[in-house]
Amino acid sequence: MTAKNPLPVHDLEAYRKKHYIHRSNWLRAAVLGANDGILSTASLAIGVAAASEARSPVLLATLAGLVAGALSMAAGEYVSVSSQTDLEQADIEREKSELKEMPQIEEEVLAEIYRQRGLTPETANLVARELTEHDALGAHLRDELGITELTQAKPIQAAFASGAAFTLGGLLPFLVALLAPLPLMEYALYGFATAFLILLGAFSARTGGAPVGRAILRVTFWGTVAMGLTAAVGYFFGATL
Repeated sequence: MTAKNPLPVHDLEAYRKKHYIHRSNWLRAAVLGANDGILSTASLAIGVAAASEARSPVLLATLAGLVAGALSMAAGEYVSVSSQTDLEQADIEREKSELKEMPQIEEEVLAEIYRQRGLTPETANLVARELTEHDALGAHLRDELGITELTQAKPIQAAFASGAAFTLGGLLPFLVALLAPLPLMEYALYGFATAFLILLGAFSARTGGAPVGRAILRVTFWGTVAMGLTAAVGYFFGATL
C-alpha cells in the first residue's frame, strides 16, 4: 500500500478555510445581535401596539428600544468578551511561569495529554519533547488549555458585530411599524418578524455550515413564544389602563 501524498504547504491555509470554526467569534456575536434586534424590537412594538390605538407610541417605543438595545448589546458583548480575554491572559501568564519554573513537569503533562489521546507512551514522549523544543508555550496553550488563535476572544470585533447586527435587525420591525396599516400592525409585525427570523436562521446556518432546518425551527419557535407573551402583556395592561 502506497502512502498518500502529503498536503502541499501552500495549500494548507486554503484547506483550513473549508472549515467554519474561524468564523465562530464574529458569527456568534452577529447572530445573537441580529436575533435580539429583531425579536426584542418586534416584541416591544407588538406589546405597545396591543395596548395603544395610535402609531406614535409604537414608533417611539420601538425606536427607543432599538437605540438602547444596540448600545447595550455592544457594551455587554465588549465587557463579557473582555472578561474572557482577561481570564485567557491570566492563564497564559501562569503557563509561562510554570514553563520557566518546572519545564520537565510541564513536558510530562504534555506527554500525558497525548497518551490519553491514544498515542503510545514512546510516541507521546517524543511528540511532547519535539513540540516543547519547537514552541513550548504554543503547545501547552493549544493542548492543555484549549486556547488557539482561532478561538481566542476578540472584544472589539464581538462588540462591533453584535451592536451593528442588533441595529440592522431592529430596523426591520421599526420599518414595519412605520409602514404597516394601523389596524393590522400587530399581525404585520408578527408575520414579518417571523420571516426575518427564518431568514436569519437560514443565513447563520449556511454561514456556519450547520443544518438549515434546525436553525429555522429554533428561532421560529422561541420568537413566536416571545412575541406571543409580549402581546399578551400588552393586551392585559391595555385593557386595565
